[in-house]
Amino acid sequence: MPLLEVTGLSKRFGGFVALDGIDLAVQEGERVGLIGPNGSGKSTLVNCICGTLTNETGSVHFNGETVDGLVTHERTHRGMARSFQLPRPFATLTVAENLRVPLLYTVNARPGHKLSAAQLDARCAELLALVALADKGAQLPRDLTQVEMRKLELARAMAAEPKLLIADESMAGLSQSEVDDIVTLLIRLNERGITIIMIEHIMRAVMKFSQRLVVLVSGKKIADGKPDTVIRDPEVEKAYLGQ
Repeated sequence: MPLLEVTGLSKRFGGFVALDGIDLAVQEGERVGLIGPNGSGKSTLVNCICGTLTNETGSVHFNGETVDGLVTHERTHRGMARSFQLPRPFATLTVAENLRVPLLYTVNARPGHKLSAAQLDARCAELLALVALADKGAQLPRDLTQVEMRKLELARAMAAEPKLLIADESMAGLSQSEVDDIVTLLIRLNERGITIIMIEHIMRAVMKFSQRLVVLVSGKKIADGKPDTVIRDPEVEKAYLGQ
């Protein structure tokens, strides 16, 4: 049984069809790259999966249960999390305090998962170490570099203890070495048991990370398979890689 199963998902904005009957299955432990040109429907698909938007047709099943009708925080409590392209941490809170917030509102909100103050501190320290920010906990977000901000964003998503992490363009604007650093981090998170969907335009990173590649164009899924095979698909080359 897939961890995430999307069937027949469609979304319109007025007369504009943003998603047209999308089917997608992601197995537990997979690393999936989601690519497509700007306006292809990637963000709309993610927003429908996470509950930010409501799809007109189709359904989303997660961990064997339907999540249709659940709002975003309810899906987060089920084990979905996402990071955003533009990190927006709480500017007046320290880096460590920025992790306490999602811990309090996700983990502590689950029945039987109440963490003590000491456990919260320990979990914050563990998350900071996981993303190589162990020495940055007392700093404010404004003191972080761009790549450190992306790591904090991923740590905030990981604070929800997700089964599925959707990483939305975590590498935009980073240098080559910083991109490699984030790819290595995402693979390390996957090795800890987190299923990951990565949305990215940097093809070098996509190819290094992905075990499977899904391509959207104009709201339709045009390819889904092994990365080396997908990038040689003439339709993909024409619609995306050849642009």
